[in-house]
Amino acid sequence: MSDRPSRPSRSEFKLFRPIATRWMDNDAYGHVNNVHYYSYFDSAVNGWLVEKGLLSIAESSVIGLVVESGCTYFESVAFPEALEAGIAVAHLGRSSVRYRIGIFKHAAQAAAAQGHFVHVYVDRETQRPVEIPPETRAMLSELI
Repeated sequence: MSDRPSRPSRSEFKLFRPIATRWMDNDAYGHVNNVHYYSYFDSAVNGWLVEKGLLSIAESSVIGLVVESGCTYFESVAFPEALEAGIAVAHLGRSSVRYRIGIFKHAAQAAAAQGHFVHVYVDRETQRPVEIPPETRAMLSELI
């Protein structure tokens, strides 16, 4: 029995964000190198938080720090393909949220990769965990 996650479909995600691949994302094998997927995850989620007014990168007193991440690859992608990140919330706790992210080729129904990461919300100054702010929790709840 394998612990490998099954390949998710678009219907498993509530929100989609465009991702532009870059020339530098490709590696010597001609596909996007694995490290760039983590950047895609982070950019998709944090871009959404900024656009919704839930995160001011320089000024928010409460910020989310990544404490865990992972990725499973199903199919190669390469520059100059247009990609989309599907975002869903897999778990919403008191001070943490676990995101599930699917990386899709343009118009593809099955994900090329699936990842996750966990944000723990902390006070920017003390770096100690705090409750997820109510307005952030409300928006995250829509992605469950």
